[in-house]
Amino acid sequence: MSSEGIYIGLGANLPRNEDTPAQTILAAIKALDGEDLRITRVSSLWQSPAWPDPSKPGYVNAVAKVRTSLSAHALLQRLLEVELVFGRERHSRWDSRTLDLDLIDYEGQIIRQLPGLILPHPRAKDRAFVLLPLAEIAPDWREPESGTSIGALIAGLKREDVTATSKL
Repeated sequence: MSSEGIYIGLGANLPRNEDTPAQTILAAIKALDGEDLRITRVSSLWQSPAWPDPSKPGYVNAVAKVRTSLSAHALLQRLLEVELVFGRERHSRWDSRTLDLDLIDYEGQIIRQLPGLILPHPRAKDRAFVLLPLAEIAPDWREPESGTSIGALIAGLKREDVTATSKL
């Protein structure tokens, strides 16, 4: 397995079967943890309003730190497969979802050449619902491209985005 420094963002705002979004996140963490992918840390569950349309159901989010023998591309494929198992349907970019799994950072690698894989995640640095849970489990994390600390990234967010995002 590779060294640590791989982070996955988890989010949900629609119920799945009988499960609430929070229960879905916890079930997804269990589903991801296996022989070739080990969950080593998980943030608290956080809640945030839906974006860009706050009239939709709010989100439950978390960030997990993992160790894996999978390449970044193979890990992304695994995340997409788990989303499908959990009923993810892709209709439009900002649509509500039963489960969203994002590869945030893979050992600081900067990847642009693989289809569908951009690392670090291009919007993670702008999202309170990613940065706040990430800071909880990786307070020394730095954005791989700029080297900016997570504290500085959080300080640069819109204050209303930070205050609207809270632990469950």
